[in-house]
Amino acid sequence: MIGPDDIRFFIAISNAPSLAAAARALNVSAPAVTQRLRALEERLGVHLIDRVGRQLTLTNDGELLVERGRGVLIALSELDEQLAERRGQVTGLLRIIAPLGFGRRYVAPVVAAFQQEYPNVKIDLTLTDRLTGVPSSSWDLAVQVEELNNTPSSFFMRNLAANTRFVCASPDYLETYGTPVVPNDLLRHSWITLRENEEDVTLLKFKGLDGQKYRIRIHPNLTSNDGDVIRNWAISGRGIIVRSEWDVVEDIRSGRLVRILSQYSLPEAPVTVLLGSGHQARAARTGRFLDTLAKALNPIPWR
Repeated sequence: MIGPDDIRFFIAISNAPSLAAAARALNVSAPAVTQRLRALEERLGVHLIDRVGRQLTLTNDGELLVERGRGVLIALSELDEQLAERRGQVTGLLRIIAPLGFGRRYVAPVVAAFQQEYPNVKIDLTLTDRLTGVPSSSWDLAVQVEELNNTPSSFFMRNLAANTRFVCASPDYLETYGTPVVPNDLLRHSWITLRENEEDVTLLKFKGLDGQKYRIRIHPNLTSNDGDVIRNWAISGRGIIVRSEWDVVEDIRSGRLVRILSQYSLPEAPVTVLLGSGHQARAARTGRFLDTLAKALNPIPWR
């Protein structure tokens, strides 16, 4: 018979380069690790690890124990959480990813308040502008601010807030170089672009009030992967940017930036949330946080 503690013990060994390192990770002596490993192998009647010098190599039986053991620990953890939820408790680990700028401004404060309200929930918030490069197995809830594309059927998507994209420049820039009147005028101007999610940010797709469509290929002079950097460059008069409404609306109200070509629209980039199909996505903590975030964005703060 093997128990959860045995599985955790052996997984700790499998993650270590040597038994001495495993002993340090487990906060016990090296002889104690060797003795417990030998007792586990004798009890199971299999050889779990080959030792060549100080190097550890899992046998086939050892690899099976790690692979299946991780699944057992996850199942036990999920069972414990589900039983806690039946008692009205909200517990467990919630892994959230969100875009860097939007996450810092609007998601992080909600995370802090939510964890204070539900102290038994541990939250791991990752902020990145390369969401498409993050494997879905590493998050339970993903906040997105982008054009709506085909969402995989394995995900549940919920719209949280509308968000328009604006073409902007500083008053000084427009006074010096002129204000574009139609999309083709943009080809004569300096551009600043943000690199994110492997998108083709140099192709702009406009639609006029009459329904006519325009495709403009720009050639940026300045590029960065940081939204605050390109917004500050635009404010300082270095060129034109396309940014989300949530990011530049205060700059427009204050006069630091001017919205141009307002009679031509770009594709919307609404704030949405994706949930995976696993237990974590169905857990009470995930649903409670989603409702809390939705409430924080209603009414829409930037409007």
